[in-house]
Amino acid sequence: MSSSCQGLLDALKDCLMHSDCVVKQGNLPSDCLKHHTDELPEECQSLRKATFECKRGMLDMRKRFRGNIVGSRFQYDPDKPSAQTNLGSES
Repeated sequence: MSSSCQGLLDALKDCLMHSDCVVKQGNLPSDCLKHHTDELPEECQSLRKATFECKRGMLDMRKRFRGNIVGSRFQYDPDKPSAQTNLGSES
């Protein structure tokens, strides 16, 4: 389903699990999202914002007919640099 944000949620989870906040400091991913957002890598911060926008778009009545495009075609690869990450932009 194109309005699902599951791809973004999975990517955010993967990004958090590979972040220094979880790996080196030993914090829980939920703790990193709530209390250490400034310490997260830029990719995770962008994914957090995109996930929020995707969830907000699911509730927006204006987007019900057009569909929620924010998180519909997202792929996250932790091995690629941030400039090559495909955010699934509208074409």
